[in-house]
Amino acid sequence: MLLGPDIAGASISEAWLEGGISPCFYFTLVPTVLLTLSFFFGAFHCVCYRRYGTEMEPKFVPRSRLYGLQLAVSLLLLLQFLGGLVWRAAGGGELPGYVVLYGCLSMLGWVWAVALLRLERRRVLVRDRTRGHSTVLLLFWAVAFSAENLAFVSWASPYWWWGLENTQQQVEFSLWLMRYLGTGTLFFLGLKAPGLPRRPYMLLINEDERDVEGGTGQESQSTWQDFGQKVRLLVPYMWPRGNILLQGLVLLCLCLLGLERVINVFVPIYYKNIVNELTDGSRWKTLVTTVCVYVLLKILQGGGAGASGFISNLRSFLWIRVQQYTNRVVQVRLFGHLHSLSLRWHLGRRTGDVLRSIDRGTSSINTLLSYIVFSIFPTIADIVISIIYFITYFNAWFGLIIFVCMFLYLTLTIIITEWRTKYRRDMNTQDNNAKSKAVDSLLNFETVKYYNAENYEVNRFEDAILKYQISEWKTQASLAFLNQTQNLIVGSGLLAGSLLCAYFFQEGKFKLGDFILFGTYIIQLYTPLNWFGTYYRIIQKSFIDMESMFKLFTEEEEVKDVVNAGNLLYKLGKVEFENVGQSGCGKSTLLRLLFRFYDVQGGCIRIDGQDISKVKQVSLRAHIGVVPQDTVLFNDNIRDNIRYGRISASDHEVEAAAIAADIHKKIQTFPEGYDTQVGERGLKLSGGEKQRVAIARTILKAPQIILLDEATSALDTQTERNIQASLIKVCSNRTTIVVAHRLSTIIGADQILVLSDGQIAERGR
Repeated sequence: MLLGPDIAGASISEAWLEGGISPCFYFTLVPTVLLTLSFFFGAFHCVCYRRYGTEMEPKFVPRSRLYGLQLAVSLLLLLQFLGGLVWRAAGGGELPGYVVLYGCLSMLGWVWAVALLRLERRRVLVRDRTRGHSTVLLLFWAVAFSAENLAFVSWASPYWWWGLENTQQQVEFSLWLMRYLGTGTLFFLGLKAPGLPRRPYMLLINEDERDVEGGTGQESQSTWQDFGQKVRLLVPYMWPRGNILLQGLVLLCLCLLGLERVINVFVPIYYKNIVNELTDGSRWKTLVTTVCVYVLLKILQGGGAGASGFISNLRSFLWIRVQQYTNRVVQVRLFGHLHSLSLRWHLGRRTGDVLRSIDRGTSSINTLLSYIVFSIFPTIADIVISIIYFITYFNAWFGLIIFVCMFLYLTLTIIITEWRTKYRRDMNTQDNNAKSKAVDSLLNFETVKYYNAENYEVNRFEDAILKYQISEWKTQASLAFLNQTQNLIVGSGLLAGSLLCAYFFQEGKFKLGDFILFGTYIIQLYTPLNWFGTYYRIIQKSFIDMESMFKLFTEEEEVKDVVNAGNLLYKLGKVEFENVGQSGCGKSTLLRLLFRFYDVQGGCIRIDGQDISKVKQVSLRAHIGVVPQDTVLFNDNIRDNIRYGRISASDHEVEAAAIAADIHKKIQTFPEGYDTQVGERGLKLSGGEKQRVAIARTILKAPQIILLDEATSALDTQTERNIQASLIKVCSNRTTIVVAHRLSTIIGADQILVLSDGQIAERGR
């Protein structure tokens, strides 16, 4: 029968609104729909997989505990239907026909669902581009979960189990709870598809043959890939360790966040009370009190979602210090990590890409933490509170409308946003390329002028911008599509809820204040919900922007201090190269090996009998001074560039080092003297001037071991003679290793080695 006996003869609307759905109708319709989905569509699906699919190689089938959970939950639900049927039959009471029908059809449907789940685990359509479960299986789980939610509509019906008045209702409630949790688990796990490959099977089987650049899979990779690893990297920045004041601010901000949720509930309630008191003719004192409380709550809440309220502004103000702490820690740690990487990595880096990755990555961490803590979680909490409130104080239909609307909104937002991830990632790539071309072109300004290549560089930069704008258009177009979808869902939910509320008002079951309460609450709820897609997109964008920065964090240090490494104990400065391998075959490379820019692949390098790979890099480099062949200066004044050799040196010591390097008189001829800015990479100085600054810097450091890599190659003959005389004084009683091409540079050396193809060709004085 369709209706219960107490409401037989009543209208359909009265029965459904008051008594709820009839168990007979519900338990007949649901299994029929599920069996139709699993049997007919599943059979067609099975035929396609059998005829056009192929057996997956075991190595491509991922091992997943979540897949085991999917299978276990499906079997548990199957046994639940069988157990419920046996329990009703063994009870000795009346066994309605719809109960038998429900149990048998449901078991058949779930048997097919388990079969399809196992089939998709073993076989695949090679031309299938999807990376998840089939539409049939996802739709089956979605309908099953939605059907269990329909039980809430019958919250007030005496023919359902909500009263828990006897053993039968208690058992039926337990079985329903099992079905509700099971179907919900299967649906949400189904979106992840844990037992299936993350990439199309065709890409997997052709992995060794496809183009490396075009087939990395990055363009289709989900933003939430390696989510756990990303969160682990974020955890140290979420809680300001060692700072009690900042920790207190974090806790205070969380308390204010909870207070906002409470206020959001009471604002519509007091608005309703004002309307009811005005229409009921309440006393002036009561009305004044209610209005004052409402206005106070509204001031605390602010506009619709509390975006500009007193509490929100106070929370934002208190959070500034926490945000600054996070920003500082991220940048300092990343900067320190970049300095810990090897010379090999820095020689292969693209400065423009690194700078853009740092800028976007550090700002995205603050954005991510702020939106997750203060936007996503509060919005979800508001949704849950609203559903519970409307079911409890209004009617289950209102809770169902809100639930369905929220579920569709969030699901489609996530699906569409995941789809448009590839456009955002490609836009970032094109942006990096454009900025890198600009940086490279400006750094090579002189080269561009040498070859009259200004037009070529401008056209190349314009082409990069055009490619970026194409990706940007795709990103913006997909965003517009997402916004229209969200507006359609929100509008449909608002229309359905408003019509239902108006119906109850017309029937005399609602007061005017109740209608106002519903409208106020719904609009208040939809305001942050309307921003939920934006929140999700910003969080996803932050993850995308952080990907390059995460790659920088995951770069391994090539040269590391061994465990329990000690300091270098300098005695005589005796340097020994023993069986150094092919990585040290060049003259300049030998110096870099000694300075531990690289570690030797074979043999060892000793100083005073100590293997330099067993001592701390800091202590090793403290005893070594280097004058490189290609000197690069900081974009600062000459005094600070020389002082870089010893940061604590006084101005007098800086000038003394400059005199020893034969550059003091030249500096005095400059209009600003030692305060003269040297420009980007020292380009305002000549090659000889830069090299003398580098020599002065090394002289100021006063190391025990000096490495000269073509130190006088950029100098004229007279200046070279002057510096050679200065270097003789500086290098006296110090171990000095000189790399040079001209014999005159090293004529006074105690030992001269001639290297050819990584071998010592000649040795002498």
